[in-house]
Amino acid sequence: MPSTTILPNFEQPGGLRKLSKRGKVSLPEMVRIPAGNFIMGTSDDSIQHLYIKEDWVMDWFDADLFMSEQPQHEVGLSAYMIGKFPVTNEEYHQFIWDTAHRLPRGWSGFSFPEGKERHPVVGISLDDVMAYCKWLSETAKIEFRLPSEAEWERAARWVDGRMYPWGNVFDPWRCNTLESGFNNTTPVGIYSTSGDSRDECADMIGNVWEWTASQHLPYPYKPNAGREELSKDHKFVVRGGAWYYSRKMARCTAREGVAPNYMSPALGFRLARTIEQNP
Repeated sequence: MPSTTILPNFEQPGGLRKLSKRGKVSLPEMVRIPAGNFIMGTSDDSIQHLYIKEDWVMDWFDADLFMSEQPQHEVGLSAYMIGKFPVTNEEYHQFIWDTAHRLPRGWSGFSFPEGKERHPVVGISLDDVMAYCKWLSETAKIEFRLPSEAEWERAARWVDGRMYPWGNVFDPWRCNTLESGFNNTTPVGIYSTSGDSRDECADMIGNVWEWTASQHLPYPYKPNAGREELSKDHKFVVRGGAWYYSRKMARCTAREGVAPNYMSPALGFRLARTIEQNP
C-alpha cells in the first residue's frame, strides 16, 4: 500500500512555527517510507523493454551507458522519511535570511527571481545543502539530512522495479523534462498526482536533479558501507533528471556523479529524516 504523508506533530499543512532568530520557519512536508527490501538498478529485461519503446536505447547500450545502473539487485532499508517535494526557493530563503549564507547562483538582491517562490532552489553546492540541513536541524530540533541514493530510488520507484514513478512507460505529461517544453523549472507539485510515486512523492523525475548523500561508486549498493561519508575527493550521486535533460535521464534508476562543489540551474535537493528505532 502507498505510504501516508506525515507532518511533524507541531505543524499543520501550510503552517509555520516560530523557530528562527528572524521569524517563522516552514518545515517540510514529509512522507514515511516503511522498512523493507526493494529492487534497485536496471536489469537486462528492463533495457529490452526500453528498447521496444524508445529509439535512443541502442545507442546507450552500445556505449555502455547503462553500466552505472547495473547489476540490478535487492536492497534492504530501515524505515525513513523523505520530503514530499524538493526544497523550494521560499524555504531556502528563510535559511539565507537567518544565516546570511551565500546566495544560490541566479539570485540577486538577497532573494530569488520574482515569481519563483514555489520553484525548487537550484544553483547550490553540496556544501550549501549540508549547511541548510545543519541550520534546519538546529532550528527545528529535529535531525534533517540528505537521502542516500538508495532511499531516493526506493521513494521514486516503490518496491517493484518500475522505471518511472507511475509505471513502465514514459509520459511527458507527468514530469518536467526537455520534452515538456517549459525550458525552465516549474513549481513543485504541479504534476501531482499523476506524476507522483506510489509513496506520494512529487517531482521525483524531471524538474531538477537532486543531490543525494551517496558517493558515486559502482553497484551493488550496500547500506552502511561508507558511501555516505562526506568527502571532497569523491563525486556524489545526483538523481531524477531535469528540465533541460531529455527523457533518457528521467528514469528512477538513472544516476550521475558530480563534484561536491558543482552548481547548476537544474540541480536542487529534497530532505530526509531517520526514523528512530525502538530499542
